Parts: sequence; structure tokens; C-alpha cells
Amino acid sequence: MIDSLQKELVAAMKAGEARKVSVLRMLLSEINYKKIELQRDLTDADVVGVVQKEVKKRKEAIETYDKAGRPELAEEEKQEMALLTVYVPAQMTGEEIKAEVAKLLETVPAEDRGDFGKVMRVVAPAFRGKADGSAVAGIVKELL
Repeated sequence: MIDSLQKELVAAMKAGEARKVSVLRMLLSEINYKKIELQRDLTDADVVGVVQKEVKKRKEAIETYDKAGRPELAEEEKQEMALLTVYVPAQMTGEEIKAEVAKLLETVPAEDRGDFGKVMRVVAPAFRGKADGSAVAGIVKELL
């Protein structure tokens, strides 16, 4: 995945797409920081995690700019987020999450099913990269 990002960066540079070049450089920089932090080569799942983190940052910035009455800055963040979401795999729907959580709840020991933290320790890893963590947490709370 990193190789394809680097190829897209080169293509964007040749095409003169300044915003895409900027976003891809930032993303590759964050990926390198993550590689240094983990002190190993990154898997595609690690890279997707970095991309999701950057998308989440953009969502939070958009909300902040909207609250502050700065629509022009919010629009810039929306454009960056649109460029980043291309690299995030399709997210699961609410119904798919609910069905999967119900299956995973059966694997949790009966005495731990009432404890949100213990349930999330079992459920969260199954959704890494596939669904938004807050959506998963909301469904787990609903089912408990």
C-alpha cells in the first residue's frame, strides 16, 4: 500500500495537483512516524489505521471550524478528507456491525457480559479497520 501511495504522489506531482501532493506527503510522513514508533515495517492494516486516524482528525477539524464560523477552513478540511477516504476500505454498516457484535458476545464468558470494558476488549479488535470505533461502542452499549 505504501508503494501505491508513493506512485500516486509522483503522478499527482506530474499532474500539478497541489492539494493531493500536500495530502499524500503528509500521509506518507505520518506513515513513516508510525514505522519509527513501532520500530518495524508496517502492514497494510497499520497503514489503514494511520489513514483512518488522519480522516478522524479532519472530521474533528471540520466540526471545530464549523462551530467557530470558519466555513472556508472547514471546506479545505473536507477536500483533504475526501482525498484520504479513497485509501480507507469500505466501512461496515450498522446492521453488519450489530450482527457481528452479537456473534462475538457469545464468545464472552457469561460473567463478563455485563462489563462494557471486558466486552470491548473482545469486540474492538475484530472491527479494527472495518468500522468506526464509536459506532461499535454504541452498538455494544445498546446490546448490553
